[in-house]
Amino acid sequence: MRPRACVEQARIEVQVGIFDFLRKSPKSATTTTSAAPAVDKKISGPAKVVADKRAQTYDRLEAIQTLVELKTPEAAAALLKRFTFTIDPSITDEEEKDIAFRGIVATGKDVVPFVIDFCAKAEALTWPLKILGEILDDEECRNELIALLDRFDTEYARNVEPKIHVIQALEDVVHEDVRSAVERFFEDVNETVRFHAVQTTFAQGMPESVEALLDLLVQEESVRVKNKIADGLLVRGWKVPDARRDAVDDALSDTSGYSVGEGGKVVKRTLGFN
Repeated sequence: MRPRACVEQARIEVQVGIFDFLRKSPKSATTTTSAAPAVDKKISGPAKVVADKRAQTYDRLEAIQTLVELKTPEAAAALLKRFTFTIDPSITDEEEKDIAFRGIVATGKDVVPFVIDFCAKAEALTWPLKILGEILDDEECRNELIALLDRFDTEYARNVEPKIHVIQALEDVVHEDVRSAVERFFEDVNETVRFHAVQTTFAQGMPESVEALLDLLVQEESVRVKNKIADGLLVRGWKVPDARRDAVDDALSDTSGYSVGEGGKVVKRTLGFN
């Protein structure tokens, strides 16, 4: 009888052990899975308000401050949503964006991948490009801007603002890589893109761009772009090669008084009045 009693006791202990395990496992799983949403909720709640143009100003400002205080790349990424819309009055809009901007910058370089991802989808890049300029050193910023520009083509686009914003940002970055990256947009179908590409090219101050600029000049239909090229050549004092003077002079005929003068330099006629 004693051996049988021992077996029975062992069986009971095993059953009790299994029941204890089954009771504890769901509880443990609940504890583990509930921790992650709690962290996400600290960001997702304020992020929803920050992205809501119709939210009350004080609610949105409080949400911005909450995300700023978290000081994490994920919270900073949520702050980027504030740059997707504009509100009235403009002074309030600027204040909210400035607080978000300073909060993102304070996060440091860990937020850069989120900013780059935002740039790839955003309708306007003024603020995110400003963020990159604050966080990164000159070389890092130049490389990121060129990489962003490389994502764009020269074909028709519904919204060319992001492309223009990157080209404008590169105007203050003098480097051979910038020159070669921007010249590609002399062939852009959008006149405003071509105009800013010319402006950024002249800002580089590199005579190596003359041939590409002259190629654009002789085929360009926009008088505004042609005037921009002519004025840049005049200011820089860059010469038109002998073999191209006739074609360039002809292309300048409908500009604001520009022509090829002696020595191949572009000059501007002084218009008199009677």
